Amino acid sequence: MPNRIYVASSWRNPQQPAVVARLRAEGHEVYDFRNPTNGVPGFAWSEIDPDWQAWSAAEYRRLLTTHPIAARGFVSDLRGMQWADTCVLLLPCGRSAHLEAGWFCGAGKRCLILTQDGEEPELMALLATDICISLDEVVRALDGAPRSLAAAE
Repeated sequence: MPNRIYVASSWRNPQQPAVVARLRAEGHEVYDFRNPTNGVPGFAWSEIDPDWQAWSAAEYRRLLTTHPIAARGFVSDLRGMQWADTCVLLLPCGRSAHLEAGWFCGAGKRCLILTQDGEEPELMALLATDICISLDEVVRALDGAPRSLAAAE
């Protein structure tokens, strides 16, 4: 049975498009924050201001809570999260992706972490349903493989 998957990651993660493509090739429905199917373009802070990295904390808060582009991106991604039954947290990623994964855990939905050598260990990763070290492990976990994926190898 196909899963509805939200891939939480970063625009800077070059693996994100390949992960989305592989999960779709495996028959799953996947929300892609870079190219949402609802016709809304993927959100980037640079759409609001090319100099966004120089914002003060007050300017960040004001634009996050009042700018229509930020509101559009938030609603698009939140609807993707609500639609999905599974989150795949693709590391490395930033704070937003970790908030999204935490939302899935708190909502009682499945959350898989895809990590790799060199990533900093995180204790609260134990909230996730599975911690996978390859995309093949993610696919097996989505297909109902045992929680201890290392034992299956």
